[in-house]
Amino acid sequence: MGVSGSGKSTIADRLAQRLNWDFEDGDVFHPAGNVAKMSAGQPLTDEDRRPWLQAIADEIDRACEAGERTIIACSALKRAYRDILVHGRDDVRIIFLDGTQDLIAARLAARKGHFMPPGLLASQFRTLEPPANSENPVTVSIDAPVEAIVDDIISRLGLIPADNAANSRSRP
Repeated sequence: MGVSGSGKSTIADRLAQRLNWDFEDGDVFHPAGNVAKMSAGQPLTDEDRRPWLQAIADEIDRACEAGERTIIACSALKRAYRDILVHGRDDVRIIFLDGTQDLIAARLAARKGHFMPPGLLASQFRTLEPPANSENPVTVSIDAPVEAIVDDIISRLGLIPADNAANSRSRP
């Protein structure tokens, strides 16, 4: 989770590759009206976000019930949004990609072809409620190369990357 431009899709995709888990970009769950609104530079309301968050929560439930391991990149800026997604599950973890507004603004300025205009970054930071300790988040700084961020997440979650898991199983 994190504001637009924090690297959610990039980090989540790379993390999923390293762990050999599934990856879903939360943006694909947005109704067309939300995408149109954001493309026009209009921030979403909580009412706009509700069906999007519920669709992601339904996917989380489906994946958990199927025994699948999935990483979903999603802004989840408010505690109330994360409560919809996690809704008391202890088998779902929130990873907060934390960075300064200046760093993220520079990244957004360099990004091409995304529906989220850089002008909405300030509204995202105003909306952002960093996860509380009670949410058991993993908070990582995005001021590092992608591989270092992914290594940090894997280490802090106590996971074994897929390439290392294969090697450890083959040892006596």
